[in-house]
Amino acid sequence: MNDAADLATYALRLGDNALVLGQRLAAWTGHGPALEEDLASTNVALDLIGHARLWLAYAGECEGRGRDADCLAFTRDARAFTNVLLVERPNGDYAQTIVRQFFFDAWHLLVLRALRASRDARVAAIAEKAALEVTYHVKRSGDWVIRLGDGTDESHARMRTALDDAWPYTAELFAMDGIDDAMVACGIGCDLATLRAPWHTYVEAVLADATLSMPVDGVMHGGGRAGRHTESFSYLLAEMQSVARCVPAERW
Repeated sequence: MNDAADLATYALRLGDNALVLGQRLAAWTGHGPALEEDLASTNVALDLIGHARLWLAYAGECEGRGRDADCLAFTRDARAFTNVLLVERPNGDYAQTIVRQFFFDAWHLLVLRALRASRDARVAAIAEKAALEVTYHVKRSGDWVIRLGDGTDESHARMRTALDDAWPYTAELFAMDGIDDAMVACGIGCDLATLRAPWHTYVEAVLADATLSMPVDGVMHGGGRAGRHTESFSYLLAEMQSVARCVPAERW
């Protein structure tokens, strides 16, 4: 087992999650349901892209192949990305965007809080900084879940549909593999499986306030962390990387 390679992959996964969701959320810029919310969602996207820059820069340093954050973001093909499938889901309507964001935010904050105790000083420092911002993300997305779920008949129905659509992609958030096990064993990473119960409890409480019930478990989807992505991801990646690939000699 190569400790540096494992750490590079671990940081890459965290960075890819933030980068891809930031890209998805940025697509709402100028199209939000209200000016204040338009600005808020744009700020969350910028926070996530900032987190991605920190994680990807560290991943590049750990792998030792001369790739920086920009190179990792703009020159890899879809199969080389390690984000969970949830974050690459299309925006859909605003209910679908909010449910995707809420499920991820609730998980993301638990991960970052756990990583603040990492034995790796760089991981702990990035997690400490990011957790401060994600604390706001969780509150914002949770408030919108309640606002839409306990709103009009139409907003409630749209939230119900959005919950059912996103739920099959949540199990991957807690899946552990050899990389995770190695990072936990050396005190760098966190045990994702232990986060499922507190995540479930928090999500269920917010949904109750929103007059929504928890979705029913069924077939769950995964594979994003192993490079198996949805069809929509290729279009997201093409848009995100288009300028950098057209003029690869420039610095972004």
